[in-house]
Amino acid sequence: MTGPAPASGPAASRGPVRAGRTRRSREENRAGLLLISPTVIIVGVAVILPILWAVALAFQRVRLINIRGTGFFGQYTLDNFVNVLTSPGFLGALWTTLVYAVGGTVLAIGIGLVAALALRKPFRGRGLIRAALLLPYVAPVVAATFVWSTLLNPQFGLVNWFGRTVLGWDDPVAFLSQRSLPVPFFGLQIDLPIALITVIFFEAWRSFPFAFLFLTARLQAVPGVLDEAALIDGATPTQRFRHILLPQLLPTIAVLTVLRFIWTFNNFDDIYLLTGGGAGTQVVSVRVFDYLTARGDIGSAAAQALILALILAVLVTVYLKLFGRREEQA
Repeated sequence: MTGPAPASGPAASRGPVRAGRTRRSREENRAGLLLISPTVIIVGVAVILPILWAVALAFQRVRLINIRGTGFFGQYTLDNFVNVLTSPGFLGALWTTLVYAVGGTVLAIGIGLVAALALRKPFRGRGLIRAALLLPYVAPVVAATFVWSTLLNPQFGLVNWFGRTVLGWDDPVAFLSQRSLPVPFFGLQIDLPIALITVIFFEAWRSFPFAFLFLTARLQAVPGVLDEAALIDGATPTQRFRHILLPQLLPTIAVLTVLRFIWTFNNFDDIYLLTGGGAGTQVVSVRVFDYLTARGDIGSAAAQALILALILAVLVTVYLKLFGRREEQA
């Protein structure tokens, strides 16, 4: 008896072809893993390990004197979070951080939008003005804070000189060291948090060029025929902005809002260099620095930093839920 005849035709050649494709895909996968392995190692060492280390410190009672004997695995506890959340001043610092982040973000995007709209049409010298508007963003923060501190100095600052000689101020205003400023308003006296307002304006001045760049790029991508058609139909500038430009800019504004809020929420150097966290301007990032350096309480500092990270994670999640699909459809 003879055995079955070997298979022939397309079915017989399918096996070697499939084996060749499998071997080729394995080689490509190995080559891809080999190429990305340096990046994975760098990210793991420079990003993931410090994050895990900070999380481990947040759940341990670690101080500067015993940091050398602390490891990833120790006596985990929630005491740091309880102490931080119940400590006097934390909720106030968190509220100050929210006010600072919201105010700085809104002002920065608003000023950037106004500047982008004002410089939308070509004119002589527009490129020079656009370049000059980038100076606050590219200038070193130490130099910028020094200039502002000098201008706002209550003794020899230019702002107080102008206010007393031209505007008729009775007394100089300590913009960076005075917690509140009584201001009459329709027969009432309102205490303005002058130091906090000053650092918010400084943050808006420093970061509005970032929004200006994004919004200018988006305005240049808006089809000019839409604006021309609305102009022919008799639409006013306000109507053209509301019904033509604003819908085109909303996705970009949404992205800028999230990015600027996250960066301003974590901002440290501006406030620390201007006020040191005094006069009602202590945000959580400055509070973390004080816990770390002045008190040497590393565990509580890490716990506050982790709380900040959790709040930002919630905000990013809300953004993705609300605006993520709109971004994809746009």
